[in-house]
Order: sequence, then C-alpha cells, then structure tokens
Amino acid sequence: MEKIILTGDRPTGKLHLGHYVGSLKRRVELQESGEFDKIFVMIADAQALTDNADNPEKVRQNIIEVALDYLSVGLDPAKTTIFIQSQVPELCELTTYYMNLVSVARVQRNPTVKTEIKMRNFEQSIPLGFFCYPVSQAADITAFKATTVPVGEDQAPMIELTREIVQRFNHIYGPTLVEPQIVLPSNAACMRLPGTDGKAKMSKSLGNCIYLSDTPKEVAKKVKSMYTDPLHLNIDDPGHLEGNCPFIYLDAFATDEQVNRFNPDFASLQDLKDRYVKGGVGDGTVKKILINVLEEELVPIRERRAHYEANIPEVYEILKKGSEEARRVAGQTLADVRKAMKIDYFSDAELIEEQANRFVKK
Repeated sequence: MEKIILTGDRPTGKLHLGHYVGSLKRRVELQESGEFDKIFVMIADAQALTDNADNPEKVRQNIIEVALDYLSVGLDPAKTTIFIQSQVPELCELTTYYMNLVSVARVQRNPTVKTEIKMRNFEQSIPLGFFCYPVSQAADITAFKATTVPVGEDQAPMIELTREIVQRFNHIYGPTLVEPQIVLPSNAACMRLPGTDGKAKMSKSLGNCIYLSDTPKEVAKKVKSMYTDPLHLNIDDPGHLEGNCPFIYLDAFATDEQVNRFNPDFASLQDLKDRYVKGGVGDGTVKKILINVLEEELVPIRERRAHYEANIPEVYEILKKGSEEARRVAGQTLADVRKAMKIDYFSDAELIEEQANRFVKK
C-alpha cells in the first residue's frame, strides 16, 4: 500500500507560529523524508465558508495568503500537491454519501465541534454546513486514500470520526476506503503553542499571534509584550516557568546551541531556566534570546515569501495544477466508492444486461 499524506488549513487569515510548529514545519520534514509516495496539502476554502458564508471575499483573499505561507515555509510543488478544496467537487459528493453513515448525536459528541460551536457563538443557530464539516473532513482524507494525517492534537477527534466512517463504509460495502493514522507533533510545546498574551491557544480572533509574514520589527514588538511571570517583578525575584510564554516558545523553537550563541552567559536552555527560577535573570534577557531564535527561523521563510510575492501568477498556476491533480486522484476514489455502493449504473455492463434480460418477453 502506498504511503500518502493529506493535511491542510482553512484560509481565514495568514498562518502564524502556532500553525508552523503544530503542523507546517512537520509537513516539510515529512516531505523531505522520502518516506511517502504522495503528499496532498489542501487549502480548505469550502470548509472556511461554513462559518464565513456571508463574507466569501475574506476567504477568497486569504487563498493567496495561505498559499504564500505554504511555499515560504518550504512546501515544494514538485514534491507536494497543493490544491484548493472547492476546485475538487468530488469531495462534495463523497461527503453526501458519508452523511448516511454517521448520526447527528455522534457529531454532537465530538469535543472539537463542541469547542468550535461555543467559540463562534453558534449554540442557538448552528449552520448545517458547519455542523457537518467533520464529515466533509472525512471525505477530504479518504478521497486521497491518505494513510497519514499530520495535525495538531485538537484535530484528533476528527481523525477518529474519519476512522469510524471508513470502518462503517467498508463493513457495509466491502473494503474500499483506507483508514488513516494521525501524526501529532513530537515536541510537547508544539502541541498547542499559546498566544503572546498567555491564552491557551494562538488565535487570529484574539489578536495574540505572531505571523510567519511578520517583519522583524513586528516580531520583536510582540515578543517584548509577551505574558511572563506576573510575580517576577524584579530581576532577583525567583521566577516561574509554568505559563511563561517566552519559555514555552523557547521549548518549541530553541536549541541549546542557539541559547548559548545568543547569550554566552548560559550554557543551555536548561541552564537559562534553572537560573531564572533561582532568580537573577530578567524577562528582557529571556525575550532577547527568543527574538534572535525566532529571527533565525523566520529569515529563510521571509526570503522565499518575497520571491513568490513577486510572482503571484506563478502561485496561482501552482494551485491550478495541484487542483487538477487532486481532482484526478479524488475521481478515482469516487469511482471506487460508486462501484462499491452499486450506483455506477452506466458503467456496469452486467447490470444493463441483467435488466435487459429481465424484460425480455418469453
């Protein structure tokens, strides 16, 4: 069996460091690993419209932002198929069939759905498209017979639902679909990077993001305003690491070598932590190290982005070719699904002959 990756993002804004450490960086590593036969990365515009139906221009404008972020972090169109969800209509048809395999109650129990309904204040009036998007996500994954789905931990319930749909489909109609496996970030700090204000998750709506496209000045300003230890009022005060944003970010991004290089007073990240906890290290010192670490990570990303920003028609051509390839592959899966469900009427020669014989007068 081929090893295939499917993953993606909703085009609701520029991508940020939370996306980067949670999935984007890992996608590039998997792309370069040579372990996978095919990699598909989707810009999920149809899914974004489930809660932006009254503002399609927002989604339209952010297609290019997400595409630029993908290319700038190192996703290579020669190795990874980047496509737009709405340009693959086969996904909609698969979603329709899968809706018959899962109950309303099962979707309601999904903790990710519960959280997002509350976050968007949909408790009283949930758009049907939004409510059903976990089923749509299952269609996206199975259309490409993905074996691997690299996502953040908040998406784990979605992958579990996909596996249930696959199992039910194969039980009813015969072995047709592939059951995917989830791949989570290996670094615990990358599982859910907090916002700069210390909130549980970096979020565009909360205004606590550091974007991949931010300038050095913007990054420095945001790091300097980061939430730290409210009890660490003076340099000599003992510090606390729990919930302290700069240290969480250093866990996600920094190596011991970087910490020592950007401030030779510290032999390693653990040395920095130990001395901060003991007292004698200011928050400004920690933040300065973090600014340098982030800049080292972001410089090549900015350079690639500048190239593609100067060649926007090239970016749209990449998306067009990727969408055409995605449609070709999804079409093959849809044909398999139709055949398994016995709704491939016009290509089923045996059915036509059987019905013809049935009505022959004897």
